[in-house]
Amino acid sequence: MEDHAIVELYFARNENAIAETAKKFGAYCRTIAYNILASRRDAEECENDTWLAAWNSIPPNRPGRLAPYLGRITRNLALDRHDHDTAQKRGGTLGGVLLELDECLPAPGTVADHAEAAETARQISAFLRTLPEETRGIFLRRYWYCDATADIAKRYHVSESKVRVTLHRVRGKLKHYLEQEGVCL
Repeated sequence: MEDHAIVELYFARNENAIAETAKKFGAYCRTIAYNILASRRDAEECENDTWLAAWNSIPPNRPGRLAPYLGRITRNLALDRHDHDTAQKRGGTLGGVLLELDECLPAPGTVADHAEAAETARQISAFLRTLPEETRGIFLRRYWYCDATADIAKRYHVSESKVRVTLHRVRGKLKHYLEQEGVCL
């Protein structure tokens, strides 16, 4: 079923919207959640929470493309769960991925409010649009989807070493770009 047809089911408050969403995007959302949480049970719970969040947010929202809309909901839910789990000293796997970005993003506490955070996000998006498609894809697979470098290497038919070097270089370029844009580091 096409995205627009699924969205129309949500607007009609037809419960088939959830079944169609799960059929089309279930594996995609589960993968995002699993990459962050490293737990199948938690990933399935995030997937179900995503369907509820979509039900509650459509309407009034009318996403043109459901995959990024649902992916963002899933990612945010998984990150919230990860924060909760690690606050409870139950461990987690996301920390290592995000530590890689520490060298090029503002230190915690330096982004004073949501407006500054939104501006930083806009600048990062602008930077990513300057990258070649494969490089941008590698970066997003690692830092948005939290894919392992081995999985990224398989996806792009390159060596893990190339993935790691690409990520290292892009982080350096991102840091330089953000410094030029005046983001405090």
